[in-house]
Amino acid sequence: MENLKLDDFTKYKFLSCIRFSPNGKNLGFILHRMDTEENKYLSNIYIYNEEKKSEFKLTSLDEESSFIWKDNNTILFPAIRNKKDKERKDEFTTYYEININGGEANKSFEIPLKINSLEILDENNLLITAAFDPNLPNIKNLSGEEKEKAIKNMEESRDYEVLDEIPFWSNGTGFTNKKRNRLYIYNLRDKILTPITDEFTEVESFKLNKDKSKILIVASSYMDKMQLKSDLHLYNIKEDKLEKLTHEDVFSYFSADFLENKIIFTGHNMKSYGVNENPNFYLMNLDGTNAHKISKDDFDYSIWNSVGSDCRYGSSKSIIVDGEHLYFITTELNNSYINRINKNGDIEKLTTNNGSIDGFDVLNGNIKFIGLRGLRLQELYSLEEKKEVQLTKFNEWVINEKKLSTPEHLSFEVDGVTIDGWIMKPVDFDKNKKYPGILDIHGGPKTVYGEVFYHEMQYWANEGYTVFFCNPRGSDGKGNEFADIRGKYGTIDYDDLMKFTDLILEKYPFIDRERIGVTGGSYGGFMTNWIIGHTKRFRAAASQRSISNWISKFGTTDIGYYFVDDQQAATPWSDVEKLWFHSPMKYADKVVTPTLFIHSEEDYRCWLPEGIQMFTSLKYHGVDSRLIMFRGENHELSRSGKPNHRIKRLEEITNWFNKYLKK
Repeated sequence: MENLKLDDFTKYKFLSCIRFSPNGKNLGFILHRMDTEENKYLSNIYIYNEEKKSEFKLTSLDEESSFIWKDNNTILFPAIRNKKDKERKDEFTTYYEININGGEANKSFEIPLKINSLEILDENNLLITAAFDPNLPNIKNLSGEEKEKAIKNMEESRDYEVLDEIPFWSNGTGFTNKKRNRLYIYNLRDKILTPITDEFTEVESFKLNKDKSKILIVASSYMDKMQLKSDLHLYNIKEDKLEKLTHEDVFSYFSADFLENKIIFTGHNMKSYGVNENPNFYLMNLDGTNAHKISKDDFDYSIWNSVGSDCRYGSSKSIIVDGEHLYFITTELNNSYINRINKNGDIEKLTTNNGSIDGFDVLNGNIKFIGLRGLRLQELYSLEEKKEVQLTKFNEWVINEKKLSTPEHLSFEVDGVTIDGWIMKPVDFDKNKKYPGILDIHGGPKTVYGEVFYHEMQYWANEGYTVFFCNPRGSDGKGNEFADIRGKYGTIDYDDLMKFTDLILEKYPFIDRERIGVTGGSYGGFMTNWIIGHTKRFRAAASQRSISNWISKFGTTDIGYYFVDDQQAATPWSDVEKLWFHSPMKYADKVVTPTLFIHSEEDYRCWLPEGIQMFTSLKYHGVDSRLIMFRGENHELSRSGKPNHRIKRLEEITNWFNKYLKK
């Protein structure tokens, strides 16, 4: 066995986007890997054959990040195949098709839009969502001088942005002013694009019924300021009729689908716990009448996977109707599970093993999922009579060849609730030695740490560090009340983290109290900034994509104007002193801890000025500090940033801790 190296994560394989063929005999999925020479991710479609019980690589263009099944033997996927396509100035998406039984991928059709999702209605019509930008001309319909002039105007317009609504940008997307994800029907034969939703409506999701005659649409319409609420619509394709079914004036719909002869939907009205409130399940008639909650009052979980890891790439479905049930994921305590609910509200948990469900598909009760299990990285699994069977071994070499540290659980009680945490001892642990320690704080705050593979933590354990982490109040997995820290940031959550640190140092005396560091990203970055302003116990800190000033965050970030109001229970006008009280920058003159700041230039969730303000404050007060700013990266740097940037990030953090925590 050899030590895990910093850049070993560039050799990991990541799975996403699993989908059964219509007859269920094959399962398609995307396998992603890194190319450090080109500094990018390579993605290909793989097929798992149910009869042969084995998988094979289907495509080799290295850019196939999504797909759909055209029929039982044919897959459609968007891609760019040649230099000419890459040099085109207009918005377009080219789809290719490939037979899973052999042959080359051939061009199938092209649509003059940037496609976000696609479903087949019939042999001539497609249902698509695509990026709509009212400022871009449709140059496909132009020719000669008109086309050249339009292209020139497009290129000139890239030198400036017109902003007249909020939010005007979005993390991972860039400037979004007046841009919407719009729903269309596209006729392949006549090349006619027919919009279903208007130019001010952002389509969040859509679902077709079985006979493909109706579409359920979750969307939000706005001008000037996006509201938190969304709407539910039903579109009758034959009648070309769009009907609003929204059952409650202020409601946030998470999903909606057809279940037998009813509509099943999830969401909440935000009245009790704000934007982070756990959703409930509801049922209504197809005409929108008799909407009522079917989940029981004791159901109090998020219906998504919030178990943290830095070893994922791509996305997968997390809520699916099959037969008489809606299948969904819950995060409970520090694990996520697959469940199903029927129209009577009866919920059955289908997976019981600990770990993380990173995506799944189900057809006629047959369930396949992507999971993180124990210290194993992502693999494909089958659920057979509630027993899990591992189907692939893409990452088996890690657990077979590398030294890994197994997280050890411990907990404590505070104010009548249990705080769960873990410690990872250094590999090759020697009880007679003293080791430095790192407190790692998760983001969110409504996410959780679990006992799944986390590369940075495993690497630090291989470098001789003790790593410890916990789920303080504000975390997911224990219901709304536990997760609700609105107006309390930096108070009870800070107390939980410090009590956990006390417990760790008391129970594990091999940790050198004089050599402990703290790090975290997003909410964890906020908490790192807060900690160094309230205690001198940490010898070094690494604050990542952080928040330092709730007043500036309110007016600059993509979610600031509503997230700050909701989570801090104040605005700059209602209670500026409260926002300043909860801002780490207020306490920057108390900081003595050498601090590294990691931030991305295009992080619009926790914008670069948040890191700059705290960095400047520490420098002003004579504290040793350093800021690393990554160009071309956003809030997801540590999870899906460019491979070489991810190497540099982890290298900088480790070097910083080595400088101050290693003797």
